[in-house]
Amino acid sequence: MQLWTPNQPLKNGRFIVQKVLGGGGFGVTYSALEQRTGKLFAIKTLNPIQQSQGDFQEKQEQFVNEALRLRGCQHPHIVKVHEVIQEAGLWGMVMEYVNGDDLGVYVDQHGHLSEDEALRYINQVGQALECVHQQGFLHRDIKPNNIILRDGKQEAVLIDFGLAREFTIGKTLSMTNSKTEGYAPVEQYERQGRFGTYTDVYALAATLYSLLTERTPIPANYRKDGDIPLKAPKQFNSDISDKVNNAIIKGMALEPQDRPQTVREWLELLKPSPKSQIQNLKSSKMDYTRLSDLLAAGEWKAADQETNRVMLAVAGREKAGWLNSESMHSFPCEDLRIIDQLWVKYSNAHFGFSVQKRIYQSLGGTRHYDSEIWEAFGDRVGWRNRGNWIRDCDLVYDIKAPLAHLPADLGGGIIGGWGGGFVGLGVGFSLASRLVDCNI
Repeated sequence: MQLWTPNQPLKNGRFIVQKVLGGGGFGVTYSALEQRTGKLFAIKTLNPIQQSQGDFQEKQEQFVNEALRLRGCQHPHIVKVHEVIQEAGLWGMVMEYVNGDDLGVYVDQHGHLSEDEALRYINQVGQALECVHQQGFLHRDIKPNNIILRDGKQEAVLIDFGLAREFTIGKTLSMTNSKTEGYAPVEQYERQGRFGTYTDVYALAATLYSLLTERTPIPANYRKDGDIPLKAPKQFNSDISDKVNNAIIKGMALEPQDRPQTVREWLELLKPSPKSQIQNLKSSKMDYTRLSDLLAAGEWKAADQETNRVMLAVAGREKAGWLNSESMHSFPCEDLRIIDQLWVKYSNAHFGFSVQKRIYQSLGGTRHYDSEIWEAFGDRVGWRNRGNWIRDCDLVYDIKAPLAHLPADLGGGIIGGWGGGFVGLGVGFSLASRLVDCNI
């Protein structure tokens, strides 16, 4: 049996093993440095348990064939498979190294996602699954821990195809009963069953359930054997829309025939209706129709200025012309949420308060001041240049601006608000705290 160790050379020194990244019932994945390029890769092999089985060689052959098939899934939201290598009789799948946390870890650290952000990732993974299904494969292990967020980007990458298997619609197949409790549909609890794209639909819907509620759904076999109903996700998070709530329940129907039969069918259930596109443009204090129109037209500078205007008006600070800590601490959650949702929606989650908050927290930011974290945040979102905070006139009003660059013209200047002058720092921390309080 082989278990690679740190600093072990592979392929005559082409790769140097760095560490174990993770493992499961079938495989173990290592990070490895390619000496010639200095580039990190992830290399996956069958684990020692599989190596000890009598049918190991057969499993190796299947492993290699699946790797070759997965190379055909060239998709931005699927971990890229480069090649297969052999070291002392053990085959390895060489894949891109994706730097970032998985969604399970992210939710554990930061709480449940907003509906907009969760749907962004689910749509990305759904598109990836369509590619997998077109290749004649099922993933069979969709869950938050198998979805990595690229560091500093709102891009989800589907990983760990250890349970991936070919399928034929309408045929009863014998498959391994490995599964992840809570995300596996009832057919995965049977040694023989009718598997299809609807098998991955269940897991994708269960993943969305978890992202929005911070809860693992009740396992499908418990639901069936104990006749225990699935609690609607909206019971745990009242901010979930009826449309998304119903789509999750539909996707997690116990019997395969009661679910949408393809990922595309299920994703269509999540699309907002024309009516919902124009809802929530008014709060008890402000009408946000003009902000919505400006953002829809891509008028980023005017939208930034409008954001400044409405926030001053809501806070009753028009005469002062700037926001202070007190007004930010008491800023209505309803208004803050509408502003954020509009920015996130029309920028395709490139701009918005929630995007800024996610980056800030990913750097270790809290409600307490840390100059290094503030400066790192400013560097990341493009508010600092060569170690100095930029002026408002140097902001980039373009969708090609750095992630989370806007909105930036918060009363008094969010550049000052997040990281600049003395008054601004207080506003910045108050905004960060308020975003947490409002669960944005």
